[in-house]
Amino acid sequence: MLCLAVVILYPIIYITSVSLSDTSAVIQGQVSLLPVGFNLDAYAQVLQDARIPRAYMNTIFYTALGTTVNLLLTAICAYPLSRKDFFGRKFFMLAIILTMFLNPGIIPNYLIVQELGLIDSVWALVLPNAIWTFELIILKSFYESMSEGLREAAVVDGASEFRILFQIMIPLSKPALASIGLFYFMGHWNSFFIPLIYLNDATMYPLQVVLRDMLIFADSGNNQNLVDASALAPQAMKNATIVLSMIPVLLIYPFAQKYFAQGVMLGSEKG
Repeated sequence: MLCLAVVILYPIIYITSVSLSDTSAVIQGQVSLLPVGFNLDAYAQVLQDARIPRAYMNTIFYTALGTTVNLLLTAICAYPLSRKDFFGRKFFMLAIILTMFLNPGIIPNYLIVQELGLIDSVWALVLPNAIWTFELIILKSFYESMSEGLREAAVVDGASEFRILFQIMIPLSKPALASIGLFYFMGHWNSFFIPLIYLNDATMYPLQVVLRDMLIFADSGNNQNLVDASALAPQAMKNATIVLSMIPVLLIYPFAQKYFAQGVMLGSEKG
């Protein structure tokens, strides 16, 4: 476990150290683990780009909306599939599982999104990926592991299926929802290819697409407002942009880790 921790942490520590080190130390390759000197010019240059604040807000909005839609639709879809008396349960589960192995490809998906008029809209990033199959199976298994007596007591009291779902099942499923919510959050936050395909308006680009453009400009040297080769090392610029994209995830994950582990374990048990 210690070796695994070192393998995981070293790249994060290294890129952070390079982004904080003096330009001369970076160019000469003197940075190995800890920062050599202290220099925030790379972060200052990145944040001076007007696209970064806008891209951050876009990514936060896309991630919040997408994760909310994901959790809501996954919770609604998983509940009837967890009921053994649901008509056509095996057929629907087979059809859903097949989507994990049979992918129509990029062009059919793009044509569907285009025909629906979703190009250059936030819904192009949310609706095609509204439910992930693996997360649906996790939540379905969690519902099946819950006591049947809860639902029977609610039915005796006259509760409808919608009331059972929203007032009993979902509140008791917080560990599982936090678990799959973390996967959904990471997927939306790191999403790059989907917005690159469906968004043509540069003002709607999320952070990952903007950072990709910045790194390309840093390599080519075509954007003099972003990179001054005489003052900053391209390595520092690259690592500063990477660190900026990791900060929200590093802040959120420790708080969700407890629910993540608990949700996965509870979703794998029955009885």
